[in-house]
Amino acid sequence: MTTLTLVAAPARFLTAPFWRAYAVTMRPYLLFVSGITGIAGIALAPDSAPLRVGFLSLAFFLAYGFGQALTDCFQLDTDSLSAPYRPLVRGTIRRGDVLVVSLLGLAGCGLLIGAHEPATLPLAALTVMGLATYTWFKRRWWGGPLYNAWIVAVVLLMGYLAAGGTDLASWALAGALATALFGYANFVLVGYYKDVTADRATGYRTLPVVFGLRVSHRVSDAFAALAAAGAGLAVAALLRNASVVQWLVTVPFAAAAAVALVVTQVRTHRVTGDADAHRAVAPVVHAYLLLGATIAVAARPLWAPALALFYWAFVVTLRSRPMPEQI
Repeated sequence: MTTLTLVAAPARFLTAPFWRAYAVTMRPYLLFVSGITGIAGIALAPDSAPLRVGFLSLAFFLAYGFGQALTDCFQLDTDSLSAPYRPLVRGTIRRGDVLVVSLLGLAGCGLLIGAHEPATLPLAALTVMGLATYTWFKRRWWGGPLYNAWIVAVVLLMGYLAAGGTDLASWALAGALATALFGYANFVLVGYYKDVTADRATGYRTLPVVFGLRVSHRVSDAFAALAAAGAGLAVAALLRNASVVQWLVTVPFAAAAAVALVVTQVRTHRVTGDADAHRAVAPVVHAYLLLGATIAVAARPLWAPALALFYWAFVVTLRSRPMPEQI
């Protein structure tokens, strides 16, 4: 077991040391998850004004970090065992300070999105409430993955509405929402694999803790299949009357997503304990990003270079995470 080393005193609020520690808490390599979710929603909507797309994408990109820091404030018990490097666990920053910055950051992101479409403001408030109550559901095997995932699906819907989307009955939107819901649920579930020992010790009755890895593998397979089906539905609707260019730019992203999904599920079935779980967690994040990028590029083929650059930036950032075993 890793020995927990506490710092002499926490960083003063809003000083440079505080921001450095807060940045680690945000998990920069996972900002791309909310980023691609929002971008996929924006891509399905009619408004593609560069300035609007840029501001909205930035808000969605940062939202994950603020949300992750917020949920960390309620999971210090299990994090102290499974992720002792994190600043909140080490005492580098104060829980109260992190709560303030996280809530203000989420509010700022919500207001920026709401400035483009006021109808998203109640949805933004709903996601914050969901994040603040997530820990209660994580302690129950039936709640964690899907409870966390509906929050992410709402983010995609917010992107769609903020960019002028109005057709809530479109097959493309339905498929994209299913992709976000089940794709992220799979990420959450596979992420639990690396924390089984800590979760068991601290009373988190997650699916792997209660039913073991074999059952969890099967649920993961179901989530992956449903995410793939959702992406297939969205892409089929978007490419129904597609040009050759749309097909040419969509197929490479779709193929990469399919490979990432297969690698994820193969590695998931090979996980035997906490120590090797990260080998499955890494590809599940790749799969989620590539599924979202596939939907976005099918809707907006001219965005292909930017989406490829976005994915490359994720790959580079992921390699810089503080601990290879933690994602």
